[in-house]
Amino acid sequence: GENALPEILAQYKQVDAELNVLPFCSQFIPMEVIEHPKHKSICYHPSILPKHRGVSAINWTLINGDKEAGFSIFWADDGLDTGPILSQKSCPVLPDDTVDSLYNRFLYPEGIKSMAEAVDMVANGTAPVIPQSTEGSSFEPSVRKKTLQKVDWSKSGVDIQNFIRGLDSSPGAWTIIDGTEVKLYKSSIWKNELPTGDQVTVDTLQIPAIVHDKGLLISCNDGLKINIERLSVDGKMMAASNYGNADTVQETIDYTDQEKAYIPVVESIWKNILNMEIGKDTHFFQSGAGSMDVVRLIEEIKDKLKLTLKNDDVYMSPVFSDFCNILVKRSRGSTDDNNRVEYDPVVIEVNNMKLQFAKQLFINGQFVDSESGKTLECINPANESIICSIQCASEADVDQAVIAASKAFEGEWSEMSPRDRGAVMYKIADLLDKNREELATIESIDSGAVYTLALKTHIGMSIDVWKYFAGWADKIHGQTIPISHARPNRNLTFTKKEPFGVCGIITPWNYPLMMLSWKMAACLAAGNTVVMKPTEVSPLTALKFAELSVEAGFPAGVINILPGLGIEAGRAIAEHPDIRKVGFTGSTATGHAIMKASAESNLKKVSLELGGKSPLIILDDCDLDKSVRMSMGGVFFNKGENCIAAGRVFVESSIHDKFIDKVVEEVKKIKIGNPLERDTHHGPQNHKAHLEKLINYCNKAKNEGAELKIGGKRLDRPGYYFEPTVFTGVEDHMFIAQEESFGPIMAVTKFSSRYKHTFCVLIEQYIIL
Repeated sequence: GENALPEILAQYKQVDAELNVLPFCSQFIPMEVIEHPKHKSICYHPSILPKHRGVSAINWTLINGDKEAGFSIFWADDGLDTGPILSQKSCPVLPDDTVDSLYNRFLYPEGIKSMAEAVDMVANGTAPVIPQSTEGSSFEPSVRKKTLQKVDWSKSGVDIQNFIRGLDSSPGAWTIIDGTEVKLYKSSIWKNELPTGDQVTVDTLQIPAIVHDKGLLISCNDGLKINIERLSVDGKMMAASNYGNADTVQETIDYTDQEKAYIPVVESIWKNILNMEIGKDTHFFQSGAGSMDVVRLIEEIKDKLKLTLKNDDVYMSPVFSDFCNILVKRSRGSTDDNNRVEYDPVVIEVNNMKLQFAKQLFINGQFVDSESGKTLECINPANESIICSIQCASEADVDQAVIAASKAFEGEWSEMSPRDRGAVMYKIADLLDKNREELATIESIDSGAVYTLALKTHIGMSIDVWKYFAGWADKIHGQTIPISHARPNRNLTFTKKEPFGVCGIITPWNYPLMMLSWKMAACLAAGNTVVMKPTEVSPLTALKFAELSVEAGFPAGVINILPGLGIEAGRAIAEHPDIRKVGFTGSTATGHAIMKASAESNLKKVSLELGGKSPLIILDDCDLDKSVRMSMGGVFFNKGENCIAAGRVFVESSIHDKFIDKVVEEVKKIKIGNPLERDTHHGPQNHKAHLEKLINYCNKAKNEGAELKIGGKRLDRPGYYFEPTVFTGVEDHMFIAQEESFGPIMAVTKFSSRYKHTFCVLIEQYIIL
């Protein structure tokens, strides 16, 4: 640098600094300042020196397609980033990294940490002084020159992608589209099918670009396709998908008095950053701001207004008046409108609200029709009416979903940090909570769940499980294991837990959303992607969940939901060679088939939750009224459609008759009816085939000698209503004693007092409560 101003240099020397710590660009600091402290000066530079010297080092790291980025802390001298090295750290460059993502993920946090370590080493006298090598050295010019920002479309697609992301988010690569100068942001290599949309001409390219719902798709001369998500036209940011749309004018917002009070605070922040007077048309970046100023702006907004914005909010609204609008929208809870998925909705009015949900398969972040064109009818079990017809997945659809899930696993989902994955999972939990009443209503009309129960259990527990596993996402780690060293060498043994990859999920119909959540949340927290087949008889909350997953920010392909028949879609999941693990809840027979298919295909891991027959043992010293309540809850909760239902009740003979009398008396009080009515206790069974199975189950029990005390038949009314049922005289050899009913059927066995000791031992041994 030039000689220092004497008065400034004098003030500096009064500080009596022992070490200068410089953020970058030591060449602009006078050598009198560099050399003055006892320990001289150390400087941070965002590249692995001697490569990429200069003020735009990180831009050129990306533009050149380097596989590795990083930073150097060096001893400042009178050259251009040529001083001796103190320390260096590096990180891999991910396929869609930009300057911002590299700074946020590595250069910023690790740089601050390493600079603190460097200061400690200097203080302790242990700081290295390693002369820079001349091999591999390079110096590149500042990318602030406009001539260096124009895209050269004669280059390869990979070089073009590297160039665009190397200038993202500042200063931005530019080109000519339909005769207009446009800057390109948020680029990625396109690997999907060619979309449909309006065509535009890009500079010298022969193939027109396509404006589609995910952005602007540009075909390079070598065939590689690059998708652009954001554009800047005349200094105005917009979603690339809206290019050429006359309806993209900024909306007018009426501010409340509280919101009006935000404006002078925001104006003051902008003024301090830009060092100029602020008007409504002031452009943040055209006024000299860079990417680091974006971070400062967001942090000052958070500190002074307690509002959280994202970098994209600044880039999409860089004009002061537009920025104020987006800030007010965020304060009102508005989310990014791009996080929406388009579909042809089913819209119905029920339960004093309007329901809206999809009827197609959800593959790779989009709702699509089945390859076969087959459909399934969704029946309301309360009145047997048809709610809608939905697409039915085929084997080919499963193949497409697995391809999408594989790409997501190998790409964006695995590139996200565990903490970021957890944040997306917290977001879906919040969205489930926000839409709790709508989800509970859909669950009720689709599965027969009592609405008040669905609010608390079906939906409430789903929310809880997403929050729980969101917290686990960044806490999955292995162990270091002490071993004997192979002297003179030293050894390190450790375990590292890694995700399987693509996992298949097949869920039952008794708790549709909760079963999805129990399996999927843990799967995603561990870093896997999923292909899920919800039950064909109650798939609607799963499809609503798919819609919300896009709003939450799950990348396309991470979650794929395919309603379909078990014989085709379920089998395709179990047999698919690229699915690494399957989770299934359902019948024992189907579990056998899944285990076999998983073994014969690729020895995939399997988790099965199959049929059961849980006992409840009631001894003569019990609180009888409490025992009646507990036993009825154990059997009749959720219409008996519980895998842990205590369907078999053992009652000591001395209290058996009193117990039965009280149970029958209480059963008569159960209100059976429309599950949407707030005072209903007992709704319809899930579907017709299950209702008929329960009728046959009871007939078989009677034929084998069990005594029917109450219920045992279908109610004489529309809907799949089955009376809560109690059988006594149940013996071990009977079908009712051995097989799960999965319905509201209590099978009571009386036992003699001489067996009481045996039961007490079992209770103590197995903790049967």
